[in-house]
Amino acid sequence: METKPSRLQQLLAFLEDDPNDPFTIYAIATEYRETEPERAMEYYNRLLAEHPDYVGTYYHAGKMLEHLQKPDEAEKVYRLGLSTARRAGQMHAASELQQALNQCLGLDYEDD
Repeated sequence: METKPSRLQQLLAFLEDDPNDPFTIYAIATEYRETEPERAMEYYNRLLAEHPDYVGTYYHAGKMLEHLQKPDEAEKVYRLGLSTARRAGQMHAASELQQALNQCLGLDYEDD
């Protein structure tokens, strides 16, 4: 009896077929996010380097950097993402990135 390949195995096979597909790289990073954050960050870094206009990367890469205790790097990613999202006219993404940046900098003024 043959077992069905996992979602991660399927995504890795897709990446082998098309190593430049940003969505597949993003999906792989997402699969690794909970179990192997360092490996997820490798895929986010690949996206940032090879597909800098893929706006969806910046928020999650920044959050992962914060999770990895690298707030200065997260801040840089949020700022770069904010400018990329604005340039692309993706105002909803820009708003989310601004909020993440503010939170990273301790500027979120939520009432306790």
